[in-house]
Amino acid sequence: MTWCHKLTLATFEFLSNLQIRLFLWYDFLVKILITGIAGAIGSHLAERLISEGHDVIGIDAFKPYYDPKLKKINAREVESTGAKVYDIDLATGQYEHLLTDVDVIFHLAAQPGISAATPFDTYLHDNLLATHRLIEAAKKIPSLKAFIHASTSSVYGARATGDETSTPQPISHYGVTKLAAEQLALAQHRESGMPIVVLRFFSVYGPRERPDKLYHKLIKAISEGNPLHLHEGSEHHVRSYTFIHDIIEGCVLVLKNLDKAIGQIFNLGTDKTMTTGEGITLIEKIMGKKAEIVRTPRRPGDVLETGANIAKMRDTFGYDPKVELEDGLQAQVEWYMQTIAPKGK
Repeated sequence: MTWCHKLTLATFEFLSNLQIRLFLWYDFLVKILITGIAGAIGSHLAERLISEGHDVIGIDAFKPYYDPKLKKINAREVESTGAKVYDIDLATGQYEHLLTDVDVIFHLAAQPGISAATPFDTYLHDNLLATHRLIEAAKKIPSLKAFIHASTSSVYGARATGDETSTPQPISHYGVTKLAAEQLALAQHRESGMPIVVLRFFSVYGPRERPDKLYHKLIKAISEGNPLHLHEGSEHHVRSYTFIHDIIEGCVLVLKNLDKAIGQIFNLGTDKTMTTGEGITLIEKIMGKKAEIVRTPRRPGDVLETGANIAKMRDTFGYDPKVELEDGLQAQVEWYMQTIAPKGK
């Protein structure tokens, strides 16, 4: 066999394999429902999935936990890329008609945070009852390939540093109800084989961050010349601050490798940690101005340390978070100054 013939065969094999891969990827283009689509993670995930050719619809309740106008900014940006967004309460509204031909559900909607001002009934309604109702509806979807449930490092408790086999010990209403919700989903997998995946997110930040979270509040305070109210001792808290794009990359890896993910729990974050105080210093450096800090009493239920053990994500999917905190915070400051500051939000 001549070298020319060998080259021709090699080229044919390469093109054949490429054609197969392209066919499989085209065949995998699916219809995806994202709950909480107008939040930071949901909106970025929707844009990424649409860019890869998927058909995306979303549900969000636009509740007044924070100004719904901020979420509607996100929703408009997502809709401009081709997604359809529906304003529905998952626990009480009617949405079954939206699910008839859905292939994948990313369930991101939840009542977040550990504010003492948020009644337990709200966590119960938005985190547990809503999840139960969505699971019951999803059980009736014949095309369902995966129900990917977003959970949180808060299920681990005061120190979230273990792997997925560590015993959860939540210390807040938020952590308790999120643990119950993920177990509700996994129970359905154990009982009926429903294709459930649980992702535990660690300290997500970046553009579109909720206004009750640290970096949004800090950037707003510095830009407006107001003090930042900081809970006593929180500058010493250790966090796996994970940039939004690294979180989205993990979600997409799971979606592309569902055969390795069904029935599993995965920590999703970065294994690089930094104290809250160090993060504040980086924001001050980026904005060129010191923050005025006012101390407030310690907040019950606050996590002292998160350190994402992502060995399982790495080994299973090749997950490799790349964005350094300073670079991610630079992107968040730029987003805030371009999108939020001009509107006075």
